[in-house]
Amino acid sequence: MKAMIIEKYGKNVPLILADRPMPHIGEHDVLVEIHAASLNPIDYKIKEGKVRFLLNYKFPLILGNDFSGIVVKVGERVSAFKPGDEVYGRPRKDRIGTLAEFIAVHEEDIALKPNNLSFEEAASIPLVGLTTYQAFSDILNLQKYQKILIHAGAGGVGTFAIQLAKLMGAYVATTASDKGYELVKSLGADLVVNYRKENFEELLTGYDAVYDTLGGAALEKSFRILKPNGQIVSISGMPNARFGKEQQLGWIKTTILSIVSRKITAHEKKSQAKYHYLFMKPSGTQLKIIKEFIEAGRIKPIIDKVYSFKDAGEAFRYLEGGSAKGKVVIRIK
Repeated sequence: MKAMIIEKYGKNVPLILADRPMPHIGEHDVLVEIHAASLNPIDYKIKEGKVRFLLNYKFPLILGNDFSGIVVKVGERVSAFKPGDEVYGRPRKDRIGTLAEFIAVHEEDIALKPNNLSFEEAASIPLVGLTTYQAFSDILNLQKYQKILIHAGAGGVGTFAIQLAKLMGAYVATTASDKGYELVKSLGADLVVNYRKENFEELLTGYDAVYDTLGGAALEKSFRILKPNGQIVSISGMPNARFGKEQQLGWIKTTILSIVSRKITAHEKKSQAKYHYLFMKPSGTQLKIIKEFIEAGRIKPIIDKVYSFKDAGEAFRYLEGGSAKGKVVIRIK
């Protein structure tokens, strides 16, 4: 099969379209012919080796973290899927590789594709959908009328997050530029802060939660807008010792995380808030819930650009440039 690989970590390392062996499927696995895959910030972070502390892969490495496609074969103990099923999903972290013609995934990590979406639209959903659902439902327990700030509302994560937060009944503030204003308002944002002209930490106060997709200074300033006992979920900040313990990383890595995240911990204590670093878990069960939201018309995919398989390198560069409004998708078949 054809697959897009890298042979080492690095920002300027080229993506190579190469021949790779067909995936082997275990008894609980499903072999999927991939029709489309989407790109996410985690993809270029993996490519550049920025997450080696948590995820260290062997080379050659097939990139890509979510997909849609058609089941072509199932393991002997698989009962929920059959050849011909249209599915979408996010493979486990040790089984990534959706920029390929085929992938073997565990049956628990996929769901039937929303029937009102194209393969390209469906491929844009799994990673951002699962990440946001787990942030809002599993961690924040976001409630009706609560106030949440979603950073970078016009981005791939933000466009999904605004819709889910509104579906859950929350009051949503978001940051965006002039170019993203109309998009985030159309998705339901109640308040838009123009980050090029305004400082959100000076305008917002008394918020129950922040969904941080940026890290850095934006994350640190986010503590200022929270009410006591408010919460921040970050997918771009620094993992802390709590994350190390939850992930059972061992005392050495957990101690290192405690040291490197001490600035965030200080903000956490000063603001009487709770900080969570989120590493999303694959879940076919939650993808079924998201499928129902999409088929009911309550959430829609937002796609910026669709690239051909051979132009995956260009797609990476475009996403990393930071100007994408919605998701960047690669058409495999």
